[in-house]
Amino acid sequence: MVRIKICGVTTPEDARFAAEAGADAVGLNFYPQSPRFISPQTAMSIVRALPAFTSAVGVFVGMQIRQVCATAFQLGLRGVQTYDEQPPSEDTFPFAHVPAFRVKDATGLDHVRRFVEAAKSLGRVPSAILIDSHVPGLMGGTGQAAPWELLRGFDVGVPLILAGGLTPENVAEAITLVRPWGVDVASGVESAPGRKDPEKVALFVKNVQIASAALFT
Repeated sequence: MVRIKICGVTTPEDARFAAEAGADAVGLNFYPQSPRFISPQTAMSIVRALPAFTSAVGVFVGMQIRQVCATAFQLGLRGVQTYDEQPPSEDTFPFAHVPAFRVKDATGLDHVRRFVEAAKSLGRVPSAILIDSHVPGLMGGTGQAAPWELLRGFDVGVPLILAGGLTPENVAEAITLVRPWGVDVASGVESAPGRKDPEKVALFVKNVQIASAALFT
């Protein structure tokens, strides 16, 4: 089944609802320039609210990997999502590392391939890679779609998470084309930046599950 991450969660209530609706993970944004930015104190209240089998993943931009892992340890995160040009200088274990890439063309995919190969050579294979849309100056949550057709058949030997412009209305098409291991949504299920719409979240999860079931039958 295709895994589901609801990203940019800012309240315990939204986190609990996402989990109850069927999300596998929620994303907590620690990038100060994001409208979905939260403090470590808020993040802690969100993590405390999650059911036992729902993972919390931190989203970090421009932070040293040692500090990223220290934050993850402090908050009890399962994974860390980073936007970096090079593989981390240190091992992120026990935190799952998901490097994110803003892709607009084939050159962007070549960069992803080089990144993963370099990480493999260091013995630090990513747990997954996340492919997002490329919007100058913005790091995720843009509402613009990633290049689905370009990603058809793209495989670097690690699970692929598709992000960028996903909504309840288009996620089934995206899954059919790209066949990702997971999908990641932020703005596509919101009533306002950082505030999730329960109906949109529930419909998104439902449509992912339907599309996913069709792939594996």
